[in-house]
Amino acid sequence: MAGSIFFSIFLSLLIFSSIHVESNEEGYISLDISNKGLDFVKEFLVEMAETSLVPLDLPKIKKSKHIPIIGTVHMVLSNITINNIHVISSTVKAGDTGIVISVSGAYANMTMNWEYSYTSWLLPIPIEDNGEASIQVEGMDVGISFNLTNLQGSLMLSPLDCGCSVKDIFIKLDGGASWLYQGLIDAFEGRLSSAVENAISKKLREGIVKLDSLLQSLPKEIPIRNIAALNVTFVGDPQFRDSSLVLSINGLISAKKVHAAPPYHHLFASLEHLLASIPLKDPASMVTISLHEKVLVSASSVYYDANKMRWIVDKVPEQSLLNTAGWRFIIPQLYRRYPNDDMNLNISLFSPPHMKIKEHQIDLTVHADIIINVLNSGEVTPVACFSTAVSGSAYPWISNNNLGGSIGLDELSLSLKWSKIGNLHVNLVRVLMSTALRTVIVPYINLKLSRGYLLPTFHGYILQNANILCSDSWIKISSDVASVKQLS
Repeated sequence: MAGSIFFSIFLSLLIFSSIHVESNEEGYISLDISNKGLDFVKEFLVEMAETSLVPLDLPKIKKSKHIPIIGTVHMVLSNITINNIHVISSTVKAGDTGIVISVSGAYANMTMNWEYSYTSWLLPIPIEDNGEASIQVEGMDVGISFNLTNLQGSLMLSPLDCGCSVKDIFIKLDGGASWLYQGLIDAFEGRLSSAVENAISKKLREGIVKLDSLLQSLPKEIPIRNIAALNVTFVGDPQFRDSSLVLSINGLISAKKVHAAPPYHHLFASLEHLLASIPLKDPASMVTISLHEKVLVSASSVYYDANKMRWIVDKVPEQSLLNTAGWRFIIPQLYRRYPNDDMNLNISLFSPPHMKIKEHQIDLTVHADIIINVLNSGEVTPVACFSTAVSGSAYPWISNNNLGGSIGLDELSLSLKWSKIGNLHVNLVRVLMSTALRTVIVPYINLKLSRGYLLPTFHGYILQNANILCSDSWIKISSDVASVKQLS
């Protein structure tokens, strides 16, 4: 009996809450993204820009020039296409007004078609020629700044400034008498540079608009199985600091398809006040995720209301505990009436678990009713019911992308609620259960927890070098992010 209580209640709830910490779910969640984290995001965005910006078509360029004796020369550049862009160096910084991404020393490869024609009084027949050209753009600097604001619980991205400048452009003609016209084509360098600058700036602005549209379309709640939903609406505007960007989301869990105002909304009225309470982040990590203990409270309340905190336990590490023979000296009348019959335990919590995050640990208290069922000739016969209160502590850790921990039992209280087999020696039952918990069940659970649970990937990325810390009502996870491919 003791094994089933602790294994099915204490372990299940602690693992449940730990899994939710890992997936950023609950009461109040703050994301403190350092410059190191912003730099990771920047590299991701730059890589996307290198591929999404190309191929980029530029408008046709026409130019006429009068040359003495020869006459007027007409030149046309068409099918101008930027085929690839290579970024050499880039930086990102969160400032007072927004985020600034700067790219310096980039280069691009382009192709185009050229046409050349002129007529002269000396030659009544028009002179024409055409061919192709390859273009190398060097010393390209790009700067883009944008702001993040809260729009009805979603992030709105607004461009503040966007510009591109080109230092050098080199044109190499192919086809026709290209050697003859190279000097004239070089006169297009200024027009081509301006065309590249304008096209890239315009494309980047369009990209910000698309990214903003994507942010606006993100769901404001995420379903958790078929029971609950995570509220991911943003609370307040993002906070820009000298070395980080701070985002805050509501994060409470509620019953699925229930949109009533969360009972803890008053706790989140002031983002500045909350940030002052959050433990300091690790400046060496990309992101620090802070979760208030109301995260766990809201989750346990939803699962309790959904009747998900009831268990039938018929297997424990010491299986003899689930046979009347194992209780013949503690409850002899049970053995006499049902000799050598198997049992199971119907465990149900009669209130949501109470959880409190303290320094380096999570305290948990569970109140449950335990009904002893005897399995006699295929029939399930309830024979007694105990009310219990189990309190203990959990000590979570993260190592090598595994979430694990250990638990300790602090106290077990037990009282008889009803009995169909006469008076029972409650103290003897409590001693047996407490001994079984401390000597069999807790070591068994800790062995399981010591192996850890692999944290899931998110779109090909995973936490790296993560640390978890419990401190004064908050759980804090500081971590880097790495590509799964890169790690493998």
